[in-house]
Amino acid sequence: MSGRLLSPDELEASLRQIGAERYHSRHPFHKLMYQGNLNRGQLQAWALNRYYYQCRIPVKDATLIARLPTSELRRVWRRRLHDHDGDEPNTGGIARWLRLTDGLGLDRDYVTSMAGLLPITRFAVDAYVEIVRERSILEAIGSCLTELFSPAIIAERVGGMLANYDFVTAETLGYFTPRLDQAPMDAEFALDYVKENARTPEQQAAVLAVLRTKCDILWAMLDGLYLAYVDPRLVPPGAFVPADR
Repeated sequence: MSGRLLSPDELEASLRQIGAERYHSRHPFHKLMYQGNLNRGQLQAWALNRYYYQCRIPVKDATLIARLPTSELRRVWRRRLHDHDGDEPNTGGIARWLRLTDGLGLDRDYVTSMAGLLPITRFAVDAYVEIVRERSILEAIGSCLTELFSPAIIAERVGGMLANYDFVTAETLGYFTPRLDQAPMDAEFALDYVKENARTPEQQAAVLAVLRTKCDILWAMLDGLYLAYVDPRLVPPGAFVPADR
């Protein structure tokens, strides 16, 4: 940034440019996935590690809700808890993700134990929760703006996996269908919030920087998967080892 105050539309354009350049839809691991070039074990590794991200999302959101200053903001944001935790057992996004890991042939107790996580997965996801806990509320909300870009990656992922893996079904990928509606709704609120509340060049720079950091976190998670399970296949001690390794 040049240090001048951007208009709200200029700020939005800058945020979207970050996604175009840095979102993990550009990562080689994602491309291998939707093009059908991963094996079952590599997909299992992805689903297993991504489970940690999924189950920490409501922790992140609950952390932010506790910091929000008004009832209005808290009411809006708590919808995200419902989306991921559900209203009762076996509902919500986390439950749907476990049906995905079930469908890929992973033992559910092993998945929920999180014993097989890559270290980079734990570090990256915990860093995201720390951002929401420690940074300004403006930055915490700004870090969620990767949802602006998620419908496109979901469409690529679901379409490619259904077309290219005979062991993947639409039921297995049921997590993603509600996200096609939830993510744009959540992103619209967060985008409107930062456009209205980033009122100085410094605040705008902070929002742009935190979105870059969030993109880096998602990219680093796929870096870890690629290095451990694609090339050079250096699985860290204690991490998941596919049966077809």
